[in-house]
Amino acid sequence: MRTAEIKRRYLAHFEANGHAVVPSAPLPAISDPNLLFVNAGMVQFVPYFLGQQTPAYQRVVSVQKCIRTPDIDEVGKTSRHGTFFQMNGNFSFGDYFKAGAIPLAWELVTKSQADGGFGLDPERVWPTVYLDDDEAFEIWRSVGVPAERIVRRGKADNFWSMGIPGPCGPSSELFYDRGPEYGREGGPAVDEDRYMEFWNLVFMQFERGPGTTKEDYPILGDLPAKNIDTGMGLERMASILQGVDNLYEIDEVRPILARAAELTGKRYGAHSGHVASESHPDDVRLRVIADHVRTALMLIGDGVTPSNEGRGYVLRRIMRRAIRSIRLLGWQDRALPELLPVARDCMAPSYPELATDFDRIADYAYAEEEAFLSTLRAGTTILDTAIAETRTAGGSSLSGAKAFQLHDTYGFPIDLTLEIAAEQGLTVDDEGFRRLMADQRTRAKADAQARKTGHVDLSAYRRVLDEHGPTDWQAYQSLDTDSTVLGLLGSDGVPTPVAELGEIVGVFLDRTPFYAESGGQHADAGTFTGDSVRADVLDVQRPIKGLVVHQVRITGGTLAVGDRIHAAVDPQWRLGARQAHSGTHVVHAALRQVLGPSALQSGSFNRPGYLRLDFASPSGLSPATRSEVEDVANLAIRDDLPVHARYMTLPEARQIGALALFGETYDDTVRVVDIGGDWSRELCGGTHVDRSAQIGALAITSESSVGAGQRRIEAVTGIEAFRYLARERDLVTNLTDQLRAPREELPDRIAALVGRAKAAERRAEQLQLLLTREQARALAGSAEDVAGIAYATSTESSDADPRQLAELIRRELPQQRPGVVVVAATSNGTMRLVIAVNDAAVDRGTSAVHLVKAALGGRGGGNASLAQGGQPGGRPDQVVDLVRELLHSAS
Repeated sequence: MRTAEIKRRYLAHFEANGHAVVPSAPLPAISDPNLLFVNAGMVQFVPYFLGQQTPAYQRVVSVQKCIRTPDIDEVGKTSRHGTFFQMNGNFSFGDYFKAGAIPLAWELVTKSQADGGFGLDPERVWPTVYLDDDEAFEIWRSVGVPAERIVRRGKADNFWSMGIPGPCGPSSELFYDRGPEYGREGGPAVDEDRYMEFWNLVFMQFERGPGTTKEDYPILGDLPAKNIDTGMGLERMASILQGVDNLYEIDEVRPILARAAELTGKRYGAHSGHVASESHPDDVRLRVIADHVRTALMLIGDGVTPSNEGRGYVLRRIMRRAIRSIRLLGWQDRALPELLPVARDCMAPSYPELATDFDRIADYAYAEEEAFLSTLRAGTTILDTAIAETRTAGGSSLSGAKAFQLHDTYGFPIDLTLEIAAEQGLTVDDEGFRRLMADQRTRAKADAQARKTGHVDLSAYRRVLDEHGPTDWQAYQSLDTDSTVLGLLGSDGVPTPVAELGEIVGVFLDRTPFYAESGGQHADAGTFTGDSVRADVLDVQRPIKGLVVHQVRITGGTLAVGDRIHAAVDPQWRLGARQAHSGTHVVHAALRQVLGPSALQSGSFNRPGYLRLDFASPSGLSPATRSEVEDVANLAIRDDLPVHARYMTLPEARQIGALALFGETYDDTVRVVDIGGDWSRELCGGTHVDRSAQIGALAITSESSVGAGQRRIEAVTGIEAFRYLARERDLVTNLTDQLRAPREELPDRIAALVGRAKAAERRAEQLQLLLTREQARALAGSAEDVAGIAYATSTESSDADPRQLAELIRRELPQQRPGVVVVAATSNGTMRLVIAVNDAAVDRGTSAVHLVKAALGGRGGGNASLAQGGQPGGRPDQVVDLVRELLHSAS
């Protein structure tokens, strides 16, 4: 029975018994900040189990996509570890309990396949129950299971808890006896390889209180409603019904593994036993490939894209492990175009969207593989050199500094460094690497904090907050306030009672209308005025939660603690900021409308009249797509959509589909900004226009790459958009005047001019090459004999490329006679040296790289045939003489 059919029968059985069919939640666990991915079928129902929300149905059934990554290093080593799996689950929220759950499970498992069940032999199914759960024991007996096949087990096996205060209770598991060829008689307590668990029924009849330990589980009382959470491993059931030994042989995985084996010429053996045989190491890698390619397909299908943080990093690591595994098996070409379509065909019967959305999925996957192959080529060479140097020095551990350099400079992931080093019999100073990474993060955080605090000791801010309480922040309500100065900080971060003319100081007010930089929005600009002071507000920050500090320059008079001042935001500045921030939301919504829901914002910045938005995309936008995004955005502006901000709890915001920026932390109460109802809906603390038409206009000025799978759009809004378009108009007018051509003919005219210019460049390059060849022949013909070596040199600066000239001279020398070519030329005060050695000289023991390093005092690099280097202030004639002496002395 195929896996898709198992899924269909499971859902149909419980739907026929009054359960509402609920679709799988997306793999990214957006509603739970503690999870990167959904890792169990019950995750999307946790709010119901905790009593935080009221369920729409009392009985539900689902087949949930899940990912568990803690055991990623075990994937392939055993027959049952995998990163992606599917959990069939049926749930009751205060409706039926043990007496309902157990018969429903038994009926589906043992009912004949002709009648819609799974048709397992009842004599081979073993239930387990918690030690003192007599109720469950008797219910299993009532459905026909003999007492000798019902096993009582302890807390480690048959008691479930979330690990935090909340519902907990005994569980009952179902095991299938795979037969004597898989192990010993005696049931699950004796051998869990022969007796394979495939279903777990959890009876949440107790509540775990605060302060309890995982080992203890003190029961503090019954919950008001008893809940049922059951999970049946779809892959486990598939292996049973398909008569195969492990999850790598089921219909959704085996074709991927088989294709990988075909590409690499390896033979996969379906070994019995839980742990892979050590005599078949290739099988382990084939399993990794099959599991990880399927996992990557499902993650990208659910909107995750490769990156260096969070979910994106997990995806990147999984993909890179698969790519490297197949390369270790001998396949050196691009692998994902060969494997991903096979995974799609395996999974599409259960998830049709994988087929309809495959072009997008493939774009991300193939681009990531291409980027990783480039990283591998550069990083592996450097790592191999470092490993060789470590061994030569008699060491057994690669330094943390080298691992950090590979990661920081070349993008070579640490887990890959660990794997490759281990394969070569070396360890890595992982602690040293982590320390350097921590230092880097500390510096980055310090730099970011310095931007907010101006390098001031945070204790100065805390004292102000402790003494006066939070700033009364009125940026949403007003553009000006009458305020009192609570404190002043000098440029040295030391409190001061007064600020004089020309000084720049930090100012704390009891209330302020100024927007403090946050959420990608630049701080407001404006002024302070009072009886004795005038000041310009240069920046506004929140150094610590609840406190706003203004950086101001005193332009008139003095400012003292206790002064009453009028704080006023520049209204034009605020208008431009509102236009830009609302414009950011409009562009984000337009991108998702044109490119699809995967085009999620990953970062933004806006200031009056300007916005920048980073978003997930595997490739750049074509001119037509860019114009379409701009058009959709401006149509939304033209439609004068209403813009509303409202407050709600974070779960409520999630429920209505508000978009959040992954990686950001949010309070329990959040601000949601809607444009046109649900046309755009995002969590946001910025300032916005009241209606979209107030944005005025929006013009995209650039679109570029900011990393693998990440693009950046820059745009201008309001008056800046009109000014930008006016400049574009003036530019076009200037071109039409100079080319004396109508506007519509400009592209063709310019293309023709560019074509002629490129042709002229090619002709010039060809002429230069002819000249260089003639020069090379002349220099080769004038070569001197140095200890039996034809020694040709050039010290004249010319338009020829020194390396090209050296190679051409070498080609003109007699190939049967040892020859050495030295080209040394000075440009901008630096001498560039290139040495080329022919094969006859290399066979004699002459090395270009040794000569370069000797001539330049250890600088330079290359190989025995060709090497080069540079030296500030070096003299070409002296280098030529030095190399001549080196050749003489080596003879």
